[in-house]
Amino acid sequence: MKIGVVADTHSQEIPKQLLDDFKKTDMILHAGDFCSWKDYKIFSEIKEVKAVYGNMDDERIRKKFPSRQILQIGNIFVGITHGNGSPEKILTSIREEFKRDKVDVIIFGHSHQPLSKSINNVLFFNPGSPNDKILSPYCSYGIIEIVGNKITSKIIKVN
Repeated sequence: MKIGVVADTHSQEIPKQLLDDFKKTDMILHAGDFCSWKDYKIFSEIKEVKAVYGNMDDERIRKKFPSRQILQIGNIFVGITHGNGSPEKILTSIREEFKRDKVDVIIFGHSHQPLSKSINNVLFFNPGSPNDKILSPYCSYGIIEIVGNKITSKIIKVN
């Protein structure tokens, strides 16, 4: 299963590079801060979208998606949340949020800082933002592949 991972699109133009790459995936996961229904529609016209809402999402997005969820993809459990608080402490708050859950991957956003890091056999994955470089030197998104019990992840810089 090939999964396109994105967060923090903030109602800004979605890069064509991302849209082209996501057409080659099986599913799209959005970790919140669409900031408009239009962003959701763009992604939903490409593939099935599973998502959570972020701190800047409006009521329509908040009614459509939960603040966090856990998906089972094959044998792998994937937690998704947007995140909150300062970027320096986001990993601590994300770990706390899922401490009682059996997850193999935690996908989050909020900080706009791309991250793919394994901690205690859990992959923490933040795709960054594909169109906003605040707090990050580049725009990015991600691809996660799940084959059996194997998980591979890649941060992709927007050209």
